[in-house]
Amino acid sequence: MNKKQLAGKVASQIEVTKAFAEKMIDATLNTISDTLKSGDKVRLVGFGNFVVRTRKGRIGRNPQTGEKITIDSSKSPAFVPGINLKGSIKGKQH
Repeated sequence: MNKKQLAGKVASQIEVTKAFAEKMIDATLNTISDTLKSGDKVRLVGFGNFVVRTRKGRIGRNPQTGEKITIDSSKSPAFVPGINLKGSIKGKQH
């Protein structure tokens, strides 16, 4: 499902236009992104958490030459599903 399809489903559920639903989705995603950039996490109880994970720097190897290279530490966003989401995927209700 892409964003336009998602906006269409949301619009039909809450009886608004697709354009308005798409603006709501964009605002939600921008807010989540901004919150993660600031170092905080976003908790949606029952659905899941959006967090930033930090990966330590390490020594790697260039696969072509075998030369050692330094890989810097990095941050990346992650999603941790909540118990209700996990249950609904497995077909169980909590």
